[in-house]
Amino acid sequence: MMMFDDTYKTIKARSEGIYKEKGSKFIAVALPVKSENDVKEALAMLRKEYYDARHHCYAYILGFDKSAYRINDDGEPSGTAGRPIHGQLLSFDLTNILVVVIRYFGGTKLGVSGLINAYKTATKEALDAAEILDLIVHEVYEINFDYLQMNDVMKLLKDENLNQFNQIFENNCSLHFAVRKNDADRICSSFRKINGLQLKYIRTE
Repeated sequence: MMMFDDTYKTIKARSEGIYKEKGSKFIAVALPVKSENDVKEALAMLRKEYYDARHHCYAYILGFDKSAYRINDDGEPSGTAGRPIHGQLLSFDLTNILVVVIRYFGGTKLGVSGLINAYKTATKEALDAAEILDLIVHEVYEINFDYLQMNDVMKLLKDENLNQFNQIFENNCSLHFAVRKNDADRICSSFRKINGLQLKYIRTE
């Protein structure tokens, strides 16, 4: 069985790049985002920050599996802005990221290939300047067990070095733990061997 690639790359914080051509200025702003809502807020913030710019073109990719993405040319000729921005995100292999390229028009038209080059280069400048993080995909589970099973549970958590939180230790105990995605099946089956323990998947993050 092929292992799912349970790591992904994103950026740590905002970064910027600038490209100038024939009087036009292209300012690329790369931002880490986790949801469509983050994207909306970031776009609103940048439209306010650069309120006098002619275009705010962008692309984003969301999800550790890169399952959600969108490109937007914001009035530039189709395929000349959002697509080259998205292409750079793919070539840097990034996700959970939004890049907005803000264009101030300089009076001279750049043509299709000039625009593609400008949006691509500004984006590359911003990504080159970014601090890139390698992150691991984790699955979070909840376990419920009887107080008498405490030692077995704690030993397994300690042996596997699992991060645990939301603990409640009474007659009936429960806690959450996070496990690396590629280790999840093996570790869950170990927990299931503990008599009377209940295991529930919560989320992937």
